[in-house]
Amino acid sequence: MTAAIVIGGGPAGAAAAIALARGGAAVTLVEREAGPREKVCGEFLGPDAAALLRGLGRPLPELGAVPIHGARLAAGRQDTAWPLPFAAWSLPRATLDEALLAAAATAGARVLRGRMVAGAAREGDGWTARLGDGAVLRAPALVLATGKHELRGHSRPVRGGAVGLKLPLQLLAPLDGRVVLLPFAGGYAGLQPRAGGGANLCAALRKAGPEARNPVALLARVAAGSAQGTVLLRGAVPLLKRPLAVAGVPYGFRHRDGAAAEPGLFRVGDQFAVVPSLAGEGVAMALLGGVAAAAAILAGQSAAAFHVALNRRLDRPMRWAGMLAWLLDTTPDALALAARALPGAARLAAARTRLPGLA
Repeated sequence: MTAAIVIGGGPAGAAAAIALARGGAAVTLVEREAGPREKVCGEFLGPDAAALLRGLGRPLPELGAVPIHGARLAAGRQDTAWPLPFAAWSLPRATLDEALLAAAATAGARVLRGRMVAGAAREGDGWTARLGDGAVLRAPALVLATGKHELRGHSRPVRGGAVGLKLPLQLLAPLDGRVVLLPFAGGYAGLQPRAGGGANLCAALRKAGPEARNPVALLARVAAGSAQGTVLLRGAVPLLKRPLAVAGVPYGFRHRDGAAAEPGLFRVGDQFAVVPSLAGEGVAMALLGGVAAAAAILAGQSAAAFHVALNRRLDRPMRWAGMLAWLLDTTPDALALAARALPGAARLAAARTRLPGLA
């Protein structure tokens, strides 16, 4: 019998499958996409993500990641830049996901591509997952790693949420190894160097509008938030006919079920916690959750104990990212002024949004 079923082949699910297979457990991973696909993700990877990827056998330099050494915040007429207090990289999610899924298969996991889980239920002492084609999988443990998508009957207890957008661009001038935060009315965006050239523009909108469908409208709205944004985006050429979009993203959400966790159901990645995107910590948290879930399953730890422990490990970056997101939304000009006057504080804030004890 399979020891664990992993639903979702993103960083969290693939990391769980790799660690389980390496630990000698029979594991089946089900991924609904048959091949590589872009995701609504800023693709920023900090030192904690790099350390976790090295442990999974996928060091970033070997994957073609682009180094990032600095950050910049532009709001209104304010514009300030500072060096990051750690090494960071940019890597397309499609590249990362495929590398991790290949590592899972090499480790011995059974990887099912282009298959969808229609539903999962607790039956007896284990879990039964029913696939869309009628196949049935059974295992004592279920790792829920479906990202921003819900599994019927096991949805996160949240309503509403922001609209997440991603638009690859060709810029007139390079970003010189920096990520740029660009707050604007009704949301904020991040501009980041893209492996292979150009940049990714990722945005979080409080409410959906024409920007979710129209690249020109998105660029205009982001550019209107700052003088520097206008300069950076002038002449930018969208590389997609419309932005990639996902609605109802509950930034700041954490699954706090504790003792109420369903036995044998391990939530990881965005199914457990959704860090505000400006922190650039989502992939690291997903990888950590996947590896930790595998360790808990191999050790016979309960899902409730796992969730309590993971909540504790994610507490600091979630709190700091939430505070920074609030400041960016309510007083972006003041935040930019503070970053200029106190560059040490900006570097500290960047460091405090990292996962402790990994880099």
